[in-house]
Amino acid sequence: MTINTDINILGGLPDWKLIYVFLNEDLKTILSAGGSRSVTTIKTDKSVMRFEHAITNTLLTFKTEDIESLFRSIIKAEEISADSLLFMFWNASLNNDLLHYINDKLFFPALYSGRVSIKVDEASACINELKQTQSDLRKWSDVTVNTTASKYLTLLKKFGLLDGSVNKTINHMNVNDKMFVVFIYWLISASEGSNLLNSPWINYGFTEIQIFIQRIMQKKFNKYFNIMYTGDKLTVEPLISYNEIYNHAY
Repeated sequence: MTINTDINILGGLPDWKLIYVFLNEDLKTILSAGGSRSVTTIKTDKSVMRFEHAITNTLLTFKTEDIESLFRSIIKAEEISADSLLFMFWNASLNNDLLHYINDKLFFPALYSGRVSIKVDEASACINELKQTQSDLRKWSDVTVNTTASKYLTLLKKFGLLDGSVNKTINHMNVNDKMFVVFIYWLISASEGSNLLNSPWINYGFTEIQIFIQRIMQKKFNKYFNIMYTGDKLTVEPLISYNEIYNHAY
């Protein structure tokens, strides 16, 4: 597991339009063309550089070319929107081991059990539990752990998954048909094996497994993928290219 402080940095990112900026050019190019103030209101180049590293490392790194093509098509059509933020949550979780760990141990269990809120001390406890087995985390002070826990909840709020200030309430999302199709394409590319029911990423569809299966089997989705389901195995073959599916889906 690779541990970094990107959650802290992205949780404090004041200008999410920088994601769109850094998708197309790096800070060196921006500085040579007139400085960072031409693309953001963040005051110092040093701060922008810090944000650039976290944005590039966690949000704009892509496991496959298909995932990158899909993201670029969404961000081109939407820039920063509910759809692109949801996709960034998926991609950030794929890139950031600590983010995925807390999602897996805290956020999704809370979501799927029907809980209303998540507290910062629960996130701190989750990180401290991981700290027992991860040498990189043992270097973290209690202040760093608690700050990361707080920024984790703030980051989920920025992704549109939580609401509130001190006690964060969970947004029990209903993923629309368009983003459900996008999720399936992302899930196929993110998963190591062909059986999607065994994928560690299937929870990111915000749907219980049985409901997920019922939904994906609906005839209205047949134009987007071929499905083979045998009860304990689900394989899906995409029918549209990754750079076109977002604009084609509904």
